[in-house]
Amino acid sequence: MPIPVPLNETLNRFALIIVTGGSSGIGCSIIKAINTVVPEAVICNLSRSEPDVFLGKKGVHLSTDLSDAKQVDAAAAELRRVIGDLPPGEVLLVNNSGFGDYGPTQEAEIDKQLNMIDLNVRAVVDLTLQILPEMQERGGVVMNIASTAAFQPTPYLAAYGATKAFVLNWSLALNEDLRGTKVSAMAICPGPTRSNFFKRAGFETPPMEAGGFNKYLDMTADEVAKCALRGLAKGKPLVVTGFLNKCIAFLGSKTPRVLVTSLGGKVLRKMRLGEG
Repeated sequence: MPIPVPLNETLNRFALIIVTGGSSGIGCSIIKAINTVVPEAVICNLSRSEPDVFLGKKGVHLSTDLSDAKQVDAAAAELRRVIGDLPPGEVLLVNNSGFGDYGPTQEAEIDKQLNMIDLNVRAVVDLTLQILPEMQERGGVVMNIASTAAFQPTPYLAAYGATKAFVLNWSLALNEDLRGTKVSAMAICPGPTRSNFFKRAGFETPPMEAGGFNKYLDMTADEVAKCALRGLAKGKPLVVTGFLNKCIAFLGSKTPRVLVTSLGGKVLRKMRLGEG
């Protein structure tokens, strides 16, 4: 088993660190964590709003709606230009942007569901493939933020869970496809995280406030970011954040699909009704 490389040594490999959705939540925490370890890191954030956190002296914010394919094309073209002007070094791409939509599928807004799929899935593949040739020349890592929702069907979050299952499986397959090249891929699977996710998704009661066992599963965005970067330093293709989340993900993947779907539906239905 390889000896983990110190985090500062790992991050210093990268001439450029690209983060999508760094204006809040896990993406913002990843930027903060990187700046804490390597203040001189060159960070490029892609999101609609500019983050409050420091992007480094040479950092840049590209105002981009990643659910819009034309804006992804424009951002990718600018990133290719930036990468071409960089000194030698690898590129780290953190695909973090995404959102959920909570409620029964038959009550969902079609446009919102499709917008979510565009952002959570299409933009991840599109942006990655557009800058992958440059990354293969220099070396680098594609870090995709998935979710523990990827390990089983998620009633009331049906399309969201499916998008994260795609991200997880695509990341692992991409990593295998890239074997023997200078680029690797990894998936980060957080459990319930204290961020704006649940409010935007339409939860009346976020999991960590629902009482019972759920309150032991939540982590802060800063904690998730630290787990992700530790996984990066260790070269892990898959990181599930938190011991209990690892247990839940493992059990969810081993339990019969119909049963785990029914159990998940009961838990998520309680949150819709505001029950503890």
